[in-house]
Amino acid sequence: MESLKDIISTNADILGGLPVFAGTRVPVETLFFHVEKGITIDEFLEDFPSVSKRQVISVLEVANKLITSDHIDKIYEIAS
Repeated sequence: MESLKDIISTNADILGGLPVFAGTRVPVETLFFHVEKGITIDEFLEDFPSVSKRQVISVLEVANKLITSDHIDKIYEIAS
């Protein structure tokens, strides 16, 4: 299985340290903004060809695990 570091990277010199898809300058949050607006994954990939479908699927799987696991309580704590 891939390491999260192979999917997402942070570097203070790239977009001020925002999490980006590894090997790109595309912020991970951009994927969620697109999905929120009803834009399909295929359209997202057309808009950002430097991001691979494998990266998108991996990020969504990680987000799913965080939201549907014991971590949700910590998310609620942070949000309140």
